[in-house]
Amino acid sequence: MNTQEIKIELPSDILLTLNESENELKQNIKISLAIRLYSLQKLTIGKAAQVSGLSRYEFENILADNNVPISNLTIEDVLNDSQKLK
Repeated sequence: MNTQEIKIELPSDILLTLNESENELKQNIKISLAIRLYSLQKLTIGKAAQVSGLSRYEFENILADNNVPISNLTIEDVLNDSQKLK
């Protein structure tokens, strides 16, 4: 997989403030970005998992932990599909 590096500037004391290592902060930022882009329907769940650096299963668990649905289907969608199958 090809990657793109993007640099962001943060306050110099952010790692001390958060009591995290640089790698932990990078991982948390990637996960937060993936959750946000998935929630906005900018990325599929598979692509969001890829952005987060997690497996799809791990990412789905993170979504569940953050009360983010893994499906955007509504009750109406399911009922319409079930009617079509009859």
